Amino acid sequence: MSEKAEPLLIRDAYAADIAAVSEIYAWHVQYGCASFEETPPDTAEMQARFLKVQAQEMPWLVAEQAGRLVGFSYASPYRPRPAYRYSVEESIYLAHDAAGRGIGSALLAALIARCEQGPWQQMLAIIGNGEQNIGSLKLHLRLGFRQVGVLKEVGFKHGAWRDTLIMQRALSSADRPAEE
Repeated sequence: MSEKAEPLLIRDAYAADIAAVSEIYAWHVQYGCASFEETPPDTAEMQARFLKVQAQEMPWLVAEQAGRLVGFSYASPYRPRPAYRYSVEESIYLAHDAAGRGIGSALLAALIARCEQGPWQQMLAIIGNGEQNIGSLKLHLRLGFRQVGVLKEVGFKHGAWRDTLIMQRALSSADRPAEE
């Protein structure tokens, strides 16, 4: 008899979610290489990051299962210079025990769909630990990203040099002309 999975809810993040978001992210900072931060930001700093994304009218989504946050994903400006205003960078992190259950695919697909409703033309993923971050690489390939670059040995974390993989995908809004 197979165990039935709890339904997954993808929704907009609320300020009340940020403590759980901070816990998820802290694990990746402390034990993983997806983030090149070395000290986990506290909840106040994560709250400030959340508010900045909201102020820029960009999506920040969470995945909730059985009343527990199991992941988050958000879009932010790719770069601050004005000519980049139609490109976004996405970030996605799952609870360390939530990988391999389709949560990342559902969460990233929802973020892509939300960004396709906006003015953005391109979405970029900057993947810490490069091709060694196989879960993130496969997730992004599955959702239409393509590898466009590798920055070799640009980070040093957990006693080793780490690459950064750059992936990109067009958004459906790429069919629309940019508004000046």
